Amino acid sequence: MDTPARGNTRFDIASLPLPVIQAPMAGGPSTPELAAAVSSRGGLGFLAAGYKTAAAVKAEIEATRKLTGAPVGVNVFVPQPSMISPRALEEYALSLAPDAQRFGVTLGDPRHDDDDWDNKIDVLMEQAPEAVSFTFDVPDPAVIAALQQRGVCVIGTVTSRPEAVRALEAGVDVLCVQGPEAGGHRGSFDAARRPEGESLYGLLEELADLGAPLIAAGGIVTGADTREALSRGAAAVQAGTAFLRADEAGTKEAHRLALAPGRFTTTGVTRAFSGRNARGLLNEFMRRHDGGAPEGYPEVHHLTTPLRAAAAAAGDADWLNLWAGTGFQRTTAGPASAILASLTP
Repeated sequence: MDTPARGNTRFDIASLPLPVIQAPMAGGPSTPELAAAVSSRGGLGFLAAGYKTAAAVKAEIEATRKLTGAPVGVNVFVPQPSMISPRALEEYALSLAPDAQRFGVTLGDPRHDDDDWDNKIDVLMEQAPEAVSFTFDVPDPAVIAALQQRGVCVIGTVTSRPEAVRALEAGVDVLCVQGPEAGGHRGSFDAARRPEGESLYGLLEELADLGAPLIAAGGIVTGADTREALSRGAAAVQAGTAFLRADEAGTKEAHRLALAPGRFTTTGVTRAFSGRNARGLLNEFMRRHDGGAPEGYPEVHHLTTPLRAAAAAAGDADWLNLWAGTGFQRTTAGPASAILASLTP
């Protein structure tokens, strides 16, 4: 169904009853049920468009709309240029062969693609969710302007001041400031860039003079974290790891169990699973392969997909990408409504 345009009146995150955004988590955890549960109770629930076809994204937006009339958001990965050589892919595939043999699977086709980008933009134009965020880069300013004409609040994910300036120059309304504490993929425009000593709060301070609303993301798992971020100038917080154990989340069972107290003790940043830096629970796969993993997203992501799926089916957390932020040990299990309440300042 074509959602009526809101004209030039764009959604404003300041209008949220609760300044808490449920982070988009690609790969399964983000579901219509989770997004609707958060939005219905005053936060802003997000769907994750990454790794899905445009048709699947449209179906999820429509499913969410049936569950709630409250605002919802959708996150999209901006396509990346290919940066990996065939030789590097071949060498990494050879290093993964024993793992594939162990699980009885064939490694995936390490193809480069744009994640159905053009068709997803068409869906977003048609459906006009209240908010759309972009990760890994900013799209062409014409795309941003077109979404804004549909009443969409456009959010750019940034990890540094140069990225923030570039996102604002492209026309975004809001900056999602991702600190190095955040779980999952780094939103850096430069895929090879790792955090260099900065913190979420340091980034908030560095960007305060830009005049744009800031969403604080990274290590936010309690109401105290929310209060601290708001006191540092954030207009809202974004929490992902906190919702991984929510009843409504699509988190794999092995991932849920790994987040329980005592199973894992620390996180690390790796490109071993996808070819792009991402923070997750430090497991055996990361220990074995991070040193030899090449930079190359999405090729490496596609290469390891069958292996990760087999590990999930087997309940083997040591060979699964267990994305999580540094605050994972303070998370709780239960309904999304209770988790949202615990994040309320």
